Amino acid sequence: MTVVVVGSGHNALVAACYLARAGEQVTVLERDEVLGGAVSTVERFPGHLVDRGSSAHIMVRHTGIIEELRLSRFGLRYIDCDPWGFTPGGPDGGAPIVFHRDLDRTCAGIAEVCGARDAAAYRRFVEIWGPRSARVMRAFAGTPTPGRLLRSFWGLDARDGGSALSREFLQTGDALLDAYFDDERLKASLAWFGAQSGPPMSEPGTAPMVGFAALMHTLPPGRAVGGSGALTAALVARLRADGGVVSSGDAVTALRQVGTGWRVSTASGRNLDADTVIAGTHVLTTLDLLRDGGFDGAVLDDWQRRIRVGPGIGMVVRLATSALPRYPGSATAESANGLQFLVSDRRQLRRAHGAASAGDLPPRPVVLAMSFSALDPSIAPAGEHQLSLWAQWHPYELADGSDWAVHAEPEADRIIAEVDSYAPGFAASVLRRHVQTPVDLERELGLRGGNVMHVEMSLDQMMLWRPLPELSGQRVPGAPGLYLTGASTHPGGGVSGASGRSAARLVLHDRRRNRLPLLRRR
Repeated sequence: MTVVVVGSGHNALVAACYLARAGEQVTVLERDEVLGGAVSTVERFPGHLVDRGSSAHIMVRHTGIIEELRLSRFGLRYIDCDPWGFTPGGPDGGAPIVFHRDLDRTCAGIAEVCGARDAAAYRRFVEIWGPRSARVMRAFAGTPTPGRLLRSFWGLDARDGGSALSREFLQTGDALLDAYFDDERLKASLAWFGAQSGPPMSEPGTAPMVGFAALMHTLPPGRAVGGSGALTAALVARLRADGGVVSSGDAVTALRQVGTGWRVSTASGRNLDADTVIAGTHVLTTLDLLRDGGFDGAVLDDWQRRIRVGPGIGMVVRLATSALPRYPGSATAESANGLQFLVSDRRQLRRAHGAASAGDLPPRPVVLAMSFSALDPSIAPAGEHQLSLWAQWHPYELADGSDWAVHAEPEADRIIAEVDSYAPGFAASVLRRHVQTPVDLERELGLRGGNVMHVEMSLDQMMLWRPLPELSGQRVPGAPGLYLTGASTHPGGGVSGASGRSAARLVLHDRRRNRLPLLRRR
């Protein structure tokens, strides 16, 4: 049996690896010269290995995929981000909030900065939401059928018939934070962590996005040595070791049903016939490929209208610097290893999201700073450092109709200035920079609408409904042998690989099921 995988994002590669390991003939086709999609690293500046998309890997370390595929044998190594989170002191020079992997150290610090009540509340938050988040990860391990979801959460406290538990899962992230904590800076830190999924913490169903912070005390975010693309490199090496083929620089142009199989056409004029196709591209791109292959246009029109990409999430400024940010009253050992939450009040988050919803730039950028050269010196030359500054929310389409090219550099200036307001002197340390606006993210990485999560991670497009109810099972109605993977599918964006593993399991399950009648006839 032959399998063609369209796209080389990490989910697509995970699916390819599981299938090649099972003995399938697998070919991966990638339009870009660089493999890995948003999980890739290139030399942007001399001597600097700079991520094109993701930087910190969180979920994949909780899935077991790394161990199942034995990726350490293919060069993958992670360094724990510990402390995993850091919020600098406010304008008055107050003490920072430091989130260590060790819960006791974290609570001791919160007690000093925010008070004993919030420290006790944080411990309770971790004790309650840690097991809940582990169950969420269990729900991510397969397609989101009602039975699987029920089994994933079975055993959690379901007093009152589960109504209290379901209410807590469906509440807003802000409501969860207000129920636990008093200190606004602590709330803002955790809200900013939760908002990395895209939606603001004022939306229903965002409480689990905040609650996932509790799991960071079990296993914190990891930094792949050599850059985010080290995960891709290990997956490609694993795939090739099992006989898989990876082809770059040749875009797929159409997916056409031919008999009981598929014909995959490419820009170079190749036509590959396959029994099975796994599409790891953005779901809207996949629908375009089906349209070009003659699939029912009315069905595709309906699906495209109902999938909501959203206005865009954010932009990134990649920097080569002469020094790490120096936050007053903090040692770099506290600040530089993990996620730097440059926010002190949730109102800043709300204003930024509201502006983006209207197609405007944020009145004040909200920045997440990451300086992983402090953990892994191999990504920068001696005497230099490297930072990624992720800022939300920035719309893909601007309300005044102006081109993002006009705003890219001024907005990068504002993002750097925001870091400088917390770490005075930082702007003067910048040597070189590379700016990725929402339009750039779409152009380079195929992220439609500049949404790094593919489609909005809102409640109505998660779990059973991602990206649509009829597509949530990762099979395409009317297209047997075609499977979906990637951030457009359950469990959504972020580096997890779970969707890829689920797609591979579906393929192998369908292989076995389709062979049964032949066995019975013998």
